[in-house]
Amino acid sequence: MGKVIVVTSGKGGVGKTTSTAALGAALAQRNEKVVVVDFDVGLRNLDLVMGAERRVVYDMVNVIQGDAKLPQALIRDKRLETLFLLPASQTRDKDALTPEGVEWIVGELKKYFDWIICDSPAGIERGATLAMRHADMAVVVTNPEVSSVRDSDRIIGLLDAKTLKAERGERMEKHLLLTRYDANRAERGDMLKVDDVLDILSIPLIGIIPESTDVLKASNVGAPVTLADARSAPALAYFDAARRLAGETLPITIPGDKRSLLGKIFGRKAA
Repeated sequence: MGKVIVVTSGKGGVGKTTSTAALGAALAQRNEKVVVVDFDVGLRNLDLVMGAERRVVYDMVNVIQGDAKLPQALIRDKRLETLFLLPASQTRDKDALTPEGVEWIVGELKKYFDWIICDSPAGIERGATLAMRHADMAVVVTNPEVSSVRDSDRIIGLLDAKTLKAERGERMEKHLLLTRYDANRAERGDMLKVDDVLDILSIPLIGIIPESTDVLKASNVGAPVTLADARSAPALAYFDAARRLAGETLPITIPGDKRSLLGKIFGRKAA
């Protein structure tokens, strides 16, 4: 059975969708069978980042409402045979997602994929709670800004209260992905330092993605950065984060700083 990961945050614009695509492609490049699932009904951006917007015929709501079978809605990536996309609807309301429908879809995907990576909409509304409902693990994406970190702290509370694992009394495995980090700005006090973010959120760190135009360039050409420019600094950071998700133990180096954060990653217990 596959592992379900929700990529989530409280604040919009922190890099959830680009991170979903990058992590999904990185895991698929390990010959793992991966599906990335867009839960952002009404907006739908994951297909754009994946370069599949013109190939969307059916979406998740079509499957839930019985207008299409699940295999009809799945889109295989042109570059990686083991990477698939299940798009969201761009024309329906978020209420079109039903708990029963989402449960069935996730259950079916777990039969055929090693990883089901759910791209959650921002905030704490219906789409976000449904995206996290069946997760085995969460990747909390945050920028090193006070408002972003504060909203992520609230999401951590939801993960510990609104998921099936929480209802069963089980601990939700949570990991922090820090995006758009600039060591020089952090040193000047223009953004939070890594230590500050870790002290506030108190969940293990799986990666620090440096601020870089490479991520935007990749999105603009419709490719995850781990495919568009695999040797760029953000891509290498995402590859390492994917390896940590898969269970490998790797030290983290702060971009622009040679200090290792190994103790901070694995020395803290998730909240």
